[in-house]
Amino acid sequence: MAATIPLAGAAAKRRIAALAFWSIVVAFVVLGLKAVAWWITGSVALYSDALESTVNVIAAAAAFWAIRVSQKPADEDHPFGHHKAEYFSAVLEGVLIVVAALLILSEVWRTWRNTAPLEQPWEGLAVNGVATVINAAWAWTLIRAGRNARSPALVADGQHIMTDVITSVGVFIGLVGAVMTGWRILDPALAVIVALNILWQGWHVIGASLNGLMDRAVDLHDNMRIRDIISTNSKGAIEVHDLKTRIAGRATFIEFHLIVDGDMPVRESHVICDRIEDALKAEIPSVRITIHVEPDDEAKLPKGTAAVPFA
Repeated sequence: MAATIPLAGAAAKRRIAALAFWSIVVAFVVLGLKAVAWWITGSVALYSDALESTVNVIAAAAAFWAIRVSQKPADEDHPFGHHKAEYFSAVLEGVLIVVAALLILSEVWRTWRNTAPLEQPWEGLAVNGVATVINAAWAWTLIRAGRNARSPALVADGQHIMTDVITSVGVFIGLVGAVMTGWRILDPALAVIVALNILWQGWHVIGASLNGLMDRAVDLHDNMRIRDIISTNSKGAIEVHDLKTRIAGRATFIEFHLIVDGDMPVRESHVICDRIEDALKAEIPSVRITIHVEPDDEAKLPKGTAAVPFA
C-alpha cells in the first residue's frame, strides 16, 4: 500500500471511528445472510464463504479497537503517540484469514468423498447475492476512506471484504455451473479455490502491515511534495540535506538538516524553521517535524549553488 498524505483532523478521526463501528454491524448482517444461504443449500462452498465472513466480524471489532487506541493523544509512556496500533489490527486480520482458510480446507477434506446434491440452490444463491452486494458497497467505502485518512486498519478491513466479494462472485458463478451441469464435485472444488485465494490475501495483509511497522518512508510523489514545501519556505537558509520521512499510521514524521550562515542569530534561524514547519503543517495534517540547524561549514554542496538546494 502506497503511503499518501492524509486528510486528518478531529472530524476525520470521528468519521474513521464511526466507519469502524458500522463495519462491525455490516459484518454481522452479511454473516447472517451467508449463514442462511449455507443452511438452505448445504453447500461447502457457501460454508467457506460464510466462514470468511466470521473472520470479518472479528477483524472489524479488532479494527475498531485499534483505531480508538491510535487516536489517543501522546502521553508519558508513548511520547510519539499511538499511531501504530492500527498495524497490529491489520496483522491480526491477516492471521485470522489464514486460520479461516485452514478451516475451509478441513471441511473440504471431510466432504470431498461424500458430495451431496444442493438443496434449494437458487434461493441460497439469491440470499448470498444480497450479502455480496452489501459487502461490495461497504468495501469500496472503507478502502476509499481509509486511504484518504491513511488508516491501515480501515484499508486492511476494506481489502479483506473486497476479497470476500471476489470469492463470493466466483462461488456464485461456480455453483450456478454445478446446478446446471449436475457436477457435484464443483462445490468442494470451489471451496478449495476460495481457501487458496484468502490464504494469498492473508499473506498480503500481514506483509503490508509489517511493512508499516518497519517505518516505511512516504512514496516518491509525497517526498517531492515535501521537498517543494521546504524549498519554497526556507528563504534565508543555504542548504537542506539528510531529509528523512517515515509513516506511523496517520502520522507523518519528517526530519532534515537546515544549513544557515554561521553568523546568523538564533532568533533568525528559528523564524525560518517556524515558517517551514507552519507550511508543512498546513499541507500535511498529523505531521511531526524535526529540524536540525547547522552552520554553513557543514554544507555538503559547494558555495554558489542555487538558493536553498537539497544535498
